[in-house]
Amino acid sequence: MIMRIFQVLVREGKEKEFSEFFHNTAIPLMKGTDGIVQVLPGAPRTDSPREFSFVMVWRDVASLKAFVGDDYRSPHIDPAEAELVEARIIKHYNLVE
Repeated sequence: MIMRIFQVLVREGKEKEFSEFFHNTAIPLMKGTDGIVQVLPGAPRTDSPREFSFVMVWRDVASLKAFVGDDYRSPHIDPAEAELVEARIIKHYNLVE
C-alpha cells in the first residue's frame, strides 16, 4: 500500500473559502475514490492557520495513477482550488503494517 501525504498552504485571506472547498468538495471526493483504503484529512490549527493536509492510504500505485494520472508524484490540483493555494507539497511512502 502507498501512503500519500498532501499538504497545502492557502493564500492569505483565502482560508475561509478554501475551508469550504476542503470540507464540502475535497473530503467527500477523496473518501469516495476507488482505490483509497483510508483518508485522514487535517484542518488548520491556531499555530498554522493556512495549512491543510490529507494523509491517504492507497491500495497500490495503479489505483493512484488511475485517479491522478501517470505523473502521480506531482500534486493533483482541482481547478476549484488552484487560485486559493499558494504552495503544495506531496510525498509518497510505502505503508508499514
